[in-house]
Amino acid sequence: MLNALIVDDEEYSRKSLYFLLQEHCQNVQTAGIAKSVAEARALIDERHFDLAFLDIAMPKESGFDLLPDLQSKNIMVIFTTAYDQYALQALKASAIDYLLKPIDIDELKASVKKAADRVFYLNAARNSSETTDNPGPLVQENTARESKITLSNTYGFTVIDTGDIIYIEADSNYSIFHLKTREKIITAKPLKEFEEVLDNGNFARIHKSVIVNFKYVKGYSHKNGLQVTLNDETILPVSRRRANEFQEKAKTYFKA
Repeated sequence: MLNALIVDDEEYSRKSLYFLLQEHCQNVQTAGIAKSVAEARALIDERHFDLAFLDIAMPKESGFDLLPDLQSKNIMVIFTTAYDQYALQALKASAIDYLLKPIDIDELKASVKKAADRVFYLNAARNSSETTDNPGPLVQENTARESKITLSNTYGFTVIDTGDIIYIEADSNYSIFHLKTREKIITAKPLKEFEEVLDNGNFARIHKSVIVNFKYVKGYSHKNGLQVTLNDETILPVSRRRANEFQEKAKTYFKA
């Protein structure tokens, strides 16, 4: 059971989310509701919360102003907002998810599942004598010979299958993982670290800011400049410096 805090200045939004959680997310218990950042601070000092549903645009203080208080108590965050321009900032804050209002039931359930999964992995990590306090990007093989990678974040780490990675892009000192589920995960590590651990023939760095998974490559062309097309029709540039290396790796991968 996850103890949740709802923070939103709009009464309709607070009530709507409360009833959605009550009806569709039986593993979430709403343990507190606040209509401002100040009220939320008072609540988290008094009670235990695992998860906060946090609005962003609020009077006096925004949802981002509450993040240090939530992070200091290891409270996971799902942003709930009517505006999509904050998405990248929210992901950089290691939020579990970013839900646009009006909140879709299926998206809400998927977000809650991510939070529950993160709790599971954190508990498993605490119970493992081999777990470090700050795991870096680590690839491990399981019995099915599928690789998994750990991505560290503010609250701990997330484990994903490398086969689910479509591509990774650099954003300053962050790396953004684009997954086949359409989910994006941002981790505060440079792309070079992931280039080294994913050097298994399935991935190629095509640009100083992009690594692609050959599994999702649909085509390569130099008609409009060097570029790769992925299965979802995403088009990514290939730098001239990396073009020959990419083509050689592609020949080996697709021949195999």
